[in-house]
Amino acid sequence: QVQLAESGGGLVQPGGSLRLSCAASGRLFSSYVMGWFRQAPGKEREFVAVISWSGATTHYADSVKGRFTISRDNAKNTLDLQMNNLKPEDTARYYCNGDLPEPISAVPPPGPYWGQGTQVTVSS
Repeated sequence: QVQLAESGGGLVQPGGSLRLSCAASGRLFSSYVMGWFRQAPGKEREFVAVISWSGATTHYADSVKGRFTISRDNAKNTLDLQMNNLKPEDTARYYCNGDLPEPISAVPPPGPYWGQGTQVTVSS
């Protein structure tokens, strides 16, 4: 089992950058496939990015490909999401998610572990 806590959200202008972090507690973090999902008001929660336990494999939603980068540090039990060239349509609450199923698919379903989320607002 793992507990997840996100940080790093905020208000940013279009074209700007933010870095989200997820701190994980629990001994099994390094063995879990981890991901980021987001939910905008009035919309379904959607997949953003996923990373294998080793960090060797990543997949991104088409809407963020080339702009977002997912990474992890298993020694520090952290998961990050670097978001560049942000757009108003990226506005959402972003959630860290743990223990996604393997093998990793291009658009994976979520795992059972969620953080509380962090709000990202892109607006001028």
